[in-house]
Amino acid sequence: MTHRWHFFRAGAVDQVALTTGEDILALPDLDQKLWVALAMPTTGVDLDPETLGLLDTNKDGRIRVQDILGAITEIKRTFKVANDVVVSRDEVKISAIRDDKVVAAARRMLVDLGKKDATSITVEDTIEVTKAFATTVLNGDGIIIPESTDDAALRSVVEDAITCVGSVTDRSTKPGLDKALAEAFFTDIDTHAAWLVGGKAAQVLGAETEAAADALRAVREKIEDFFTRCRLAAFDSRAQSVLAGQEAELIALASRTLASNDEAIAKLPIARVDPVARLQMSAAINPAWAPAMATFADKAVKPILGARDAVTLGDLAALVEKLAPFETWRAAKPVTKCVSLTPERITELAEPGPRGKVYDLIASDAALAAEYDEITSVVRAVRYQRDFGRILRNFVNFSDFYSKRDGVFQTGTLYIDGRALHLCVPVSDAGKHGALAGASDACLLYCDITREGEKKQIAAALTNGDTDNVFVGRNGIFYDRDGKDWDATITKMVANPISVREAFWSPYKKLVKVIEDAVSKRAQAADAAATAKMEQAGKSIGHTDTPAAAAPPPEPIAPKKIDLGTVAAIGVAIGGIGTLVGALLAVMFGLGKWLPLGVLVLLLMISGPAMLFAWLKLRRRNLGPILDANGWAINGRARINVAFGAAMTEIATIPKGSKRSLSDPFADKSPPWRLYTFIATVLLLGGTWYVGRLDAYLPDSIRSTSVLGKHAPAFTPASATPPSGAGAATPTPAPAATPPAP
Repeated sequence: MTHRWHFFRAGAVDQVALTTGEDILALPDLDQKLWVALAMPTTGVDLDPETLGLLDTNKDGRIRVQDILGAITEIKRTFKVANDVVVSRDEVKISAIRDDKVVAAARRMLVDLGKKDATSITVEDTIEVTKAFATTVLNGDGIIIPESTDDAALRSVVEDAITCVGSVTDRSTKPGLDKALAEAFFTDIDTHAAWLVGGKAAQVLGAETEAAADALRAVREKIEDFFTRCRLAAFDSRAQSVLAGQEAELIALASRTLASNDEAIAKLPIARVDPVARLQMSAAINPAWAPAMATFADKAVKPILGARDAVTLGDLAALVEKLAPFETWRAAKPVTKCVSLTPERITELAEPGPRGKVYDLIASDAALAAEYDEITSVVRAVRYQRDFGRILRNFVNFSDFYSKRDGVFQTGTLYIDGRALHLCVPVSDAGKHGALAGASDACLLYCDITREGEKKQIAAALTNGDTDNVFVGRNGIFYDRDGKDWDATITKMVANPISVREAFWSPYKKLVKVIEDAVSKRAQAADAAATAKMEQAGKSIGHTDTPAAAAPPPEPIAPKKIDLGTVAAIGVAIGGIGTLVGALLAVMFGLGKWLPLGVLVLLLMISGPAMLFAWLKLRRRNLGPILDANGWAINGRARINVAFGAAMTEIATIPKGSKRSLSDPFADKSPPWRLYTFIATVLLLGGTWYVGRLDAYLPDSIRSTSVLGKHAPAFTPASATPPSGAGAATPTPAPAATPPAP
């Protein structure tokens, strides 16, 4: 039967609940589209690096779905009841382990620790055993270190190999040699040794051959130059003086302090140019070449041609021919990594003995791999017991995060501006992080945090309150998961709406800010002008005792004329404003009992666009891009709605039951609210009277239509009332009838 899953709703995403061992064992059958995450980094998360190292089987620094499924297979094989992994504990009972090999390894580890009667093994126990095993000379990783043997000769071979071909890190964290490096080392040794063997036939002078070849190489080009000059002198007698060196070159040398190794001297011929073409070995040699020629005569000429005072071109050819096999062999020298070793050492290492011992030692170390694997199985079981459930709650679903138990990606809490920001993540590059995390539609604060010379970066999501008092450069305190406090400074902000309430007030705050800025600029300008006038006046007063040249009398200032056009324009503007205000009041008070609704509509017209924009942004506020910027692969949307955002950013509140005194000796003086209320009432009544809304309740003489006449907004011909004593005649009452006489 198919496993019956239970899903819960969080972050606008249906997430699978993992409450039983059966849920965990059935995860391989759950569609990966229903997993919240598909990959996460092994760094920057609140999980034991050793546990993550066991999960990261390919050591690429990331935990993927297949790593999780592999761990589930291991749990199924190791534990009798998978339900044990759901609850996090630091120990595993021996009786809970299914695999007999793992049981045997755990008991052996406890015996080594002196706990043979223990019924469970803890994380600390595995750490001690693993550390002790890793520091032994043979620890099952197939890597040997110099300390892996007591044989001094074999240790020297290992050291030479590490020096030549490099090393890999042993479990003891020391540099060592594995089989691949050993094979590369001995391959180079064989290549170099074969070349050395080929050089025996080229040693025409035995051990002195190389010295003779070096001596010939040092002067050969210069000697060939000499014989060429001599042949030209024999061809044309004029060349003898020309090729022997120009007079200008010798004159230039005369003005210098000379030394035998002077470069200018070395450029001259090695000896006097003579058509006979015989190079004297001792007499008349260029001082710059005398030492090299002496070595050439002693190391090359004497052993091959015998002692002589001069050499000819044929003698030079005989020397070159004699040493040619050696030069050919030397030119074929292979490029290997063992060039730092002497030929004698290379020949010694080329023997079968040293390499056989190295390979045997590596095999002995690798033979312990099975034992180490058994220890690793115990370590894996104990660590999965402690950490695997939490990993699932932050990978397959985000239940830890949405239950406010802190997700593994949260790095601490930032306290700033009277708020505690719990959604903080580590950042390695704020620029790259902000480029992607900005798609989260969350208000982000990038902060540099420092403590005792150490510096890091974090990004904190501001999800409650407002940003009125939050800006770049603002300081706060950050507490990491270990409770250590760090100094925090905002270096960058990614601005996004925080709440609809903040958006409602934002137009008015912007208006107030614009007015304040304008007033401030006008005040600064006025202050600057006043200061300039005072400075000018001070300068004038300071120079009153200085006689000045007679200045022409100032021209009389013509009185300014009133610009009738300006006055008219001002009048039109004032009239327009008055008409607009009057029309607005007329419309508002014309609503009657619908006046409150009209006020609400007016407010919505002003704040509505900002509120709509904020609502749309808040609907899209998403945790995914924030984590994606840290190397996660989030499989869907993980919303941070307003209610959950209020929990992620807590605003300071006075504790319940606290007493509060409202008397403040330094409080600003209270404004005259009564006067303001009276003025507002008078203005309200005056406006209401102006538009005629009170005429029905007032005597005729003080109605707006009576006082303002045709200028009243409510005036109509029917509402006109003639003034008393004018207009139509007042009717005269009829006289009383006279009674008849009796």
